[in-house]
Amino acid sequence: MGSLPDTRTTTTTTSTGTGRIPGAPEPSPLPLSLKPGTSWDEAWQRCRSVAPEAFAEDGRVRNLWRGSWHMDGDPLPATSPLDGSPLAGPPRLDAPAAHRAVRAALDQHRDWRHVPLEERRSRVAAVLDSLAQHRTVLALLLVWEIGKPWKLALADVDRAIDGVRWYAEHAGPMLEGRVPLPGPVSNIASWNYPMSVLVHAMLVQALAGNAVIAKTPTDGGLACLTLACALAVREDLPFTLISGSGGELSEALVRSEHVGCVSFVGGRDAGARVATAVADLGKRHILEQEGLNCWGVWEHSDWAGLTPLIRKSFDYAKQRCTAYPRFVVQRALFADFLEAYLPAVRAVRFGHPLAVEAPGDPLPELDFGPLINAGKARELAGLTREAIAKGAVPLHRGTLERGRFLPGQDTSAYFPPTTLLSPPPSSPLHHAEPFGPVDTLVLVDTEAELLAAMNASNGALVATLSTDDQSVYDRLAPQIRAFKTGRNKPRSRGDREELFGGCGASWRGAFVGGDLLIRAVTQGPSDERLPGNFPHYRLQPEARAKRLAPDLATP
Repeated sequence: MGSLPDTRTTTTTTSTGTGRIPGAPEPSPLPLSLKPGTSWDEAWQRCRSVAPEAFAEDGRVRNLWRGSWHMDGDPLPATSPLDGSPLAGPPRLDAPAAHRAVRAALDQHRDWRHVPLEERRSRVAAVLDSLAQHRTVLALLLVWEIGKPWKLALADVDRAIDGVRWYAEHAGPMLEGRVPLPGPVSNIASWNYPMSVLVHAMLVQALAGNAVIAKTPTDGGLACLTLACALAVREDLPFTLISGSGGELSEALVRSEHVGCVSFVGGRDAGARVATAVADLGKRHILEQEGLNCWGVWEHSDWAGLTPLIRKSFDYAKQRCTAYPRFVVQRALFADFLEAYLPAVRAVRFGHPLAVEAPGDPLPELDFGPLINAGKARELAGLTREAIAKGAVPLHRGTLERGRFLPGQDTSAYFPPTTLLSPPPSSPLHHAEPFGPVDTLVLVDTEAELLAAMNASNGALVATLSTDDQSVYDRLAPQIRAFKTGRNKPRSRGDREELFGGCGASWRGAFVGGDLLIRAVTQGPSDERLPGNFPHYRLQPEARAKRLAPDLATP
């Protein structure tokens, strides 16, 4: 991580706790301090040394458009979810400036689309080598900006690099008979996976022959994305990276006639507005939206195998699109389920991702750090209190005293793992994704109730059904409205050749993954119909359609 002296105060403290909870992690026996070489000031200086053209000496970050860096936009204040300390804030452009940036991206697109594939492949490969060289600083930025524990931050960077290398290797056959879109791809993504989702998509879009526009998420990831884009434009990739209000920039980033495709990752409310705009314009689109991913338990007995999977489900505080915040459990199995579930949730480790007991210690292996901001933690606290007041039963309520923290640090963005039984129908926790470490449990007595509870949000990205009987799974899985359903194990977004999409309101537009990602951002035959959920048809990928009921597999 580096050996520079730490510039942040490192007064020590111990993790506290007034009693042992069975199955809970032991509190730290030694005082904690920030690991040397990991402060924000040091991370910023490393950014400056790598890409001074993008990171100004006065602490500001520049916007990228027309192939160069611009000191424009009005920077917003920003703080780290780790401890509330100040970070570089997004330099927000206004609508006219965004329109100029999009128009400049179109000029880049018209040149780039004629660059031969082998040249595009060579430049993308050079970017990947640079990303790998600066892997640790990119990961450290993710820790400070969006609160990822170190191991998960490294995995985010590595998945981006390894995934795009796969596309670079296999792009030739995927691009046969296809051409770039008529205009650049506009990306509006959430903050939680800047590298393995957003940067990955941008590099594949460029590999396919498109110029690429991205808006930095308002909630975090600015410095990480800026550094990644700085490495990309050094290899002459046609990237544009701008900051601004989604409402103010939507006319340029979504509705502009110059944009060839809109790629969106986020919540259903914002996604619905984007969907309306692209449908009106008949524009190519990829809209990944939230859904309540459910884990059903029916006629199941492998409890020892379930416990580690439950703990793993708390990675990154369930702040990911494929998290499982809802367990739907056969009532007759509830006692056995609790014996498997409670030890897992009690063993979850959370706290400051950079706090160590001794300077030479490795960074802690935490399940999660903070939520994205203090506002989200307050929201979850309010939703939990409201649900309990209306009848939900608290089965597990963690406390911040069980976390690993530095002395006197701001812990307002942290929320301990919490589990509620039977949230009332009037509670948002009954039907919506909490996007935080809050599990809800629903008990059912019949298969019909199981399916109704698992389909509560009108479509999801993933689901799992734990059952001993393969025939039970084969009968019930096609009736679960999720794009991917696993038996006895979780499903993920996937990498490389694995397809990804959503059912119902969780997805609109073209599906992605494997060759579908290339097809989504290129043009093929004039009569081509892409697999996806579109206003006038729904077409499942052939590989998945074979496993679905006929009504779901038919356009």
